[in-house]
Amino acid sequence: MKNYLLIISAFFSFHIFAQNIEFKSANFKDDKEGLKKATDAIKSGEVFFLEANTAIFATKDPGIKYKKALQQFEIAQKVNANNALNNLRIGICHSYSTDPGNGIPFIKKAYELDKACDPFMEYYYGYALQLEGKFDDAIKSYQTFETSYKKADEFGKFVTLHINECKNAKAAIAAPIRAWVDNVESLNSEFDDFAPSITTDGGEIVFTSNRPNQKPANEVGEYDKDIYTSSASNLKWEKPQAIKGGVNSNKDDVSNNLSFDGTKMLIHREENGQTDIFESVLKGTTWSDPVKMHFQISSTKGSEAYAAYSNDGWSIYFSRISESKGSGYDIMYSSMQSKIERDYKAAQMIAEVNTSFNDGPIYLHIDGETMYIAAQGRASLGGYDIFVSKKVQGKWTTPKNLGYPINTPYDDFFFASTANGKFAYIASNREGGKGGYDIYKVTFWGDEKMPHLESEDYLLASSIMPIKDNQVEAKVDVNRKSFTVFKGKTIDAISKKAVEAPIDIIDNTTGSIIETFTSNSATGKFIITLASGKNYGISVRADGYLFHSENFDLPKGAADNLVDKTIELKNIKIGSTIALRNIFFDTGKSVLRPESNAELDRLVKLMKDVPNLKIEISGHTDNTGSATINNELSKSRAEAVVTYLKSKGVAAARMTSEGYGSTKPIASNETTVGKQENRRTEFKITGN
Repeated sequence: MKNYLLIISAFFSFHIFAQNIEFKSANFKDDKEGLKKATDAIKSGEVFFLEANTAIFATKDPGIKYKKALQQFEIAQKVNANNALNNLRIGICHSYSTDPGNGIPFIKKAYELDKACDPFMEYYYGYALQLEGKFDDAIKSYQTFETSYKKADEFGKFVTLHINECKNAKAAIAAPIRAWVDNVESLNSEFDDFAPSITTDGGEIVFTSNRPNQKPANEVGEYDKDIYTSSASNLKWEKPQAIKGGVNSNKDDVSNNLSFDGTKMLIHREENGQTDIFESVLKGTTWSDPVKMHFQISSTKGSEAYAAYSNDGWSIYFSRISESKGSGYDIMYSSMQSKIERDYKAAQMIAEVNTSFNDGPIYLHIDGETMYIAAQGRASLGGYDIFVSKKVQGKWTTPKNLGYPINTPYDDFFFASTANGKFAYIASNREGGKGGYDIYKVTFWGDEKMPHLESEDYLLASSIMPIKDNQVEAKVDVNRKSFTVFKGKTIDAISKKAVEAPIDIIDNTTGSIIETFTSNSATGKFIITLASGKNYGISVRADGYLFHSENFDLPKGAADNLVDKTIELKNIKIGSTIALRNIFFDTGKSVLRPESNAELDRLVKLMKDVPNLKIEISGHTDNTGSATINNELSKSRAEAVVTYLKSKGVAAARMTSEGYGSTKPIASNETTVGKQENRRTEFKITGN
């Protein structure tokens, strides 16, 4: 109570006694030296301040000009803290920083000292009120500016933008979407931490930060932007580390987007006064020196930033600003003509998603039908907001605001989602963070009355926004396309060391290879995301090892899955045994189904690649039915495989066949899953 009374007393004292003190000699008779120091600083700061304002109202980046102006205005503030105009300018400098809330007290003080000190006072006072969530009062201030300032028409689009933001924010906060937004404290610092990008399983993250590093700070005391990485361990992010390799330079290096398998990364950096997009590739544990993208993407026509990979890897989406155009960044895309040559077609603008303000960063979901865009000029709640657009009949729909609490009156931008769409990471400078931009995790609740969501143990209680039993939240459009993330690592079965191995993903229905990639040479890790509605074969091969295969049947409408598999590769030596997981027979029969051909042809290739190899083909069943029938069935199935191999030119003398029925189980026959494991076809190396 005592502290409260002191605050009230101080508040009234300010209103009674505070007055605007001009920087005039009459007010500083006893401190002429201080006055000169202050006026010189103000003159110096005004140059940077006016240049920064010009850039802002041209929807361009002011760079560090506001920060340079702030340094000078703060010198004057130490001499005289009660000058309305200097307080306003300090507030404006903060407003266009990554900590805009710091400007609120200075703008409000300026308003109390002399609301007529600058014709833009009502405009910026409205902005301070908007950040505080006082939307009706903010609208009144913006409207007062419109009617009182003769040149207000020149800034009409900005006034209209802010008024609409206030209206949008009121409506959105009154009807929040079904999501939690939590600060990821283990990743954040008191500096700017932003531009998160994650692998589709949510296990690895890269982001950008200007936290202190080994390089010298610039003239306003800031460090350059570097890229950091972290891995998730036991549902927590490990301490971030500067990314290994040649990515971080003495310039600002900003992460844009990881490829879905985490092996490539797009970044942007400035060179020779122009921002361009570069690509780096993961080799072992280090990232390669970034290479500037094709001239159709990193052009000489303007600056490009915020690039993203398309779901199929054929296109790059990015934002471009033309120095001759003054309408901010626009979203474009360019598609490869050939993945071998990696040459790109002329970039195309996506008119449906662009505005007259800044559009981008961009994120393409792996479903190929969803694009997330951060933008200023749409139905924003304030600053940058995140929007979603859907591809319908080949065209992108008008972006839709994701709503509160994902978006706020502050800047909310960047978006990186897990494959199942239940989790995402964004950057925001909203209230309550550690400082500047922070990284936040979004957890979507899903549709109302969805019992399966309630049972999922990774939907943990939010630390800042717990569920209220008496509240019915609005429905949010969560991506419903079903995916399975297949991740894992390839290792030597004996030494357990990582093995670099090419991996093929096969559509078992057609036998065609959908995707080919290679596991990491240092860790053996790999990751790929598969859409439902297909039966997939996954083939792993490495020099000197037997190939390994897995079969995944993903029916349409299947729930989102995560398969984490350690694949132990076996050397080609006598005694090694491997299961052929993509050999298919009808129930109770020994006639090979056509979808078995792709797997069998790989075995044919192995036999031809290693001409001295001799093998035993064996059939195995579960324990259902009589032992006699199982032995006969397994034997006839093994013989069917041998017959196929002979038809492809493999000498009969190199092969034998055997049926073991249920006598050699590799899993329990007490469960459905175990029985499925036991029903298999294998081959064993008997000579080499």
